[in-house]
Amino acid sequence: MDSRTKEILKRFKESWDQTEARYDGLIESDEWWGRLIPIRAFISKIKGEGYAEHFRLGTSMHALLLSRSINFGLRIEQKYIKIELIDVNDFEVTLQEGDKIYRQYRLKDLNDERVSKLLKTLKSTLVD
Repeated sequence: MDSRTKEILKRFKESWDQTEARYDGLIESDEWWGRLIPIRAFISKIKGEGYAEHFRLGTSMHALLLSRSINFGLRIEQKYIKIELIDVNDFEVTLQEGDKIYRQYRLKDLNDERVSKLLKTLKSTLVD
């Protein structure tokens, strides 16, 4: 494995560690944040499936973001998946690039097959 790949994997891992810690802290801080438990469980699930080696994980207010960005923050031309909590067990999942929306679903369960397809689609894009 070359040094560039090692650095990318290191940054991806750090982003997962930081995001997991953020969600854990919120969930433990107040009962209201318990509504994030399904998103936190989703993070654990896809991490167990090996996605931590393919995506940067981050947050944007009440949304979970998955991207192929090496660096923190997204440029307008970078694709990403946004998982937004609407209400308890009510999520909006979007594959987008800037303001351009490719797919958007309103889901009750993040284990939906459509989410898996979005992950595979994003995984096929180049790391940048």
